[in-house]
Amino acid sequence: MLSSFAHFCAAAVYLTTFPAFAVDNIESTTAPDLTSVRAKIEARNYAGALAELRDLADNNQQADVYNLMGFTLRKTGDYRTSLTYYTKALELQPDHKAAREYLGELYVETGDLPKAEEQVALLKQLCPGGCEELEDLQKAISTKNGN
Repeated sequence: MLSSFAHFCAAAVYLTTFPAFAVDNIESTTAPDLTSVRAKIEARNYAGALAELRDLADNNQQADVYNLMGFTLRKTGDYRTSLTYYTKALELQPDHKAAREYLGELYVETGDLPKAEEQVALLKQLCPGGCEELEDLQKAISTKNGN
């Protein structure tokens, strides 16, 4: 029992100590293997991630691919193209929580807080009990507002 508690505490410390990295909708079962892309994103190798994602996007109309493409483009400052890919992800899967979060973060970064709040409202509908995506977007808005 003590060992389980120690593992729980260690996991809690680990999960709250490190910054959140790009996530995608882990509920999807049709996604290609994105392990390599995620590793590149976590290493902030956005050029490498983009190259791999472009190849995947050519062969996969899949929300997770488009979401990570949008995330990576946003991190490189290409907000316009990022918006295009988030839109594609949400057209394929309107309940894609990570795409909703990241689209909201794009709006925060570009100063469109009303549109960011729209994504908050949609995330509240998708996860009425709360979820990481909702919390992260609310935190981004709060930080932008100076709270």
